[in-house]
Amino acid sequence: MFAALARRLAGMLIVMFIVATMVFFLTRLAPGDPAALMLGEQASLADVAELRKTYGLDQPVIVQYALWLKELLRGNLGQSIFLQRPVIVAIAERAEPTFFLALLSILVATAIGVPAGIASAVWRGRASDQAVSGGAMLAASIPSFWLGLIFIQFFAVRLGWFPVAGYGPPGASFAERLYHLMLPASVLGIVNSALITRFTRASMLDVLNEDYVRTARAKGLSEARVILRHGLGNALVPIITVVGLTAALLVGGAIVTETVFGLPGIGNLVVSAVLRRDYPVIQGALIVIAGIYVLINFSIDVMYTLVDPRVKY
Repeated sequence: MFAALARRLAGMLIVMFIVATMVFFLTRLAPGDPAALMLGEQASLADVAELRKTYGLDQPVIVQYALWLKELLRGNLGQSIFLQRPVIVAIAERAEPTFFLALLSILVATAIGVPAGIASAVWRGRASDQAVSGGAMLAASIPSFWLGLIFIQFFAVRLGWFPVAGYGPPGASFAERLYHLMLPASVLGIVNSALITRFTRASMLDVLNEDYVRTARAKGLSEARVILRHGLGNALVPIITVVGLTAALLVGGAIVTETVFGLPGIGNLVVSAVLRRDYPVIQGALIVIAGIYVLINFSIDVMYTLVDPRVKY
């Protein structure tokens, strides 16, 4: 098992190296000069050249890459050109809204998707199954920004149940900040519950046709115990997989929702950095998101051994 984990960790390092390399060179392909954007249209060519020299942008790209990779290996993500602070500090300041938005969203998606998928599998072919499948298809087809605007108009503006936007005033309590996240988390949870519903339904259908399920029913066990213990217990591996992948996607894929609801998260930070051509922030944020994605995938593999004794490494 330890040898398998070591190989997996080595694979993770290779993946992160490839991601870092692609992120660095792809950001350089975008048009625009950070120095010119920072100084404005009235800046002289000499001022732009001086600023480019200050941040090392005048050096060949391969030299910039080598220097950046050297600092990255030391744990230094660089200095933001526009924010004038370390990239890791800028990301840490924006991490809280994104983290709790992703956490609440995956809780909402799981709370909707898993029970709906189980019910759809148990009542296969009935009207309830068709309703759940149709609802999942509808949720998967709805753009998150459109649903967010509808929720703002109905629940925030008309009913006044939730704030329209923002993350609370400075010094707001933790409960108040979570209250501001309920509406965007519901939007992301509903949209992402579709995939969990479909995977749960498919996994449960495979399990409910197995011989041990029929044996459990023949023993006189209650239907709820058969479904939850013998059915869901043996269908957890693919469900955990899709829930984990959804959580990883939510960490880096909430940019549109954060913009709609005015949340000061990592998504807004990345959008601002792209518009300003702030290379260190773009690179640092994408590497952090990729690292979280890789760690979540690794955690899913470890969880397999906990939920299913048949899985061995």
